[in-house]
Amino acid sequence: MRVFVTGASGFIGTAVVRELRGAGHQVVALARSEESAAVLDANGVEVLRGSLEDLDSLARGAATCDGVIHLAYNHDFVDMVAAGADDLRAVNAMGDAMAGTDKPLVIASGTLGLVFGFSSPLGRTGIEDDEPDLAAPRINTERALSDLASRGVRTGSVRLAPTVHGEGDHGFIPRLIGIAREKGVAAYVGDGANRWPAVHRLDAARLFRLALESGPAGSRWHGVGDEGVAFRTITDVIARHLDVPAVSVAAEQAAEHFGFLGLLVQLDNPTSSALTRERLHWSLEHPGLLDDLEQGHYFALAQ
Repeated sequence: MRVFVTGASGFIGTAVVRELRGAGHQVVALARSEESAAVLDANGVEVLRGSLEDLDSLARGAATCDGVIHLAYNHDFVDMVAAGADDLRAVNAMGDAMAGTDKPLVIASGTLGLVFGFSSPLGRTGIEDDEPDLAAPRINTERALSDLASRGVRTGSVRLAPTVHGEGDHGFIPRLIGIAREKGVAAYVGDGANRWPAVHRLDAARLFRLALESGPAGSRWHGVGDEGVAFRTITDVIARHLDVPAVSVAAEQAAEHFGFLGLLVQLDNPTSSALTRERLHWSLEHPGLLDDLEQGHYFALAQ
């Protein structure tokens, strides 16, 4: 299969490209910059120059390939509504180009968009059949897939855990380590009982391939390995590796201590992937979050 991949040079995207090529697929990758294009080309990947704002390039990539995996996203915590609107336009441009073909269009979404994502007290465990929260910008794109499915596109969304971990990660966990180094303490909010789901990026990459190859139209998958690790437990591991104390901060102090992560560190988002594993025969082959942290590479990279 000839697969068009957006976000191919990113942390998850590079793993998805390797997974696809290892399974015998040909990859065409969207590249915004000369640097990204050169890296992709050097790795034997066909390059299509463009960006998420270049809807014509997106449509051309989708129309000339046998399927699409859409990973690129502008993670703008200042204007999340605008970022979500850009993503929706990008997906619709690709979907319009694929209408009536039954080609697969698989997008990355997130477990945080589920209606119980910021529930209090601790929420129930989310499953794949749960409807998303309309107020979540990226989830709006997920909901638009139902219309594309009715127009002959084999759509699917992979709801990724907020923590996709592994060597080279530059997401939430490295930021928490950096804050702990800066402040001299590893902090959690309240009693730290709220739970974060997580998944290793190599397991996530395999899930995207399986969803592309065999997922039915309108399907939703959960890219989740650990259903929910208590934030206090994550904090304790960070504290031990950095040799700093683990401390509790009050909810009203979270923004001051954690910055833009002030709300996220309080979320309780336990999420199951049992249906995904059963329906796609997806299995977990790589370390969970705590085992990955114990390997030490997160703390070497955070120097």
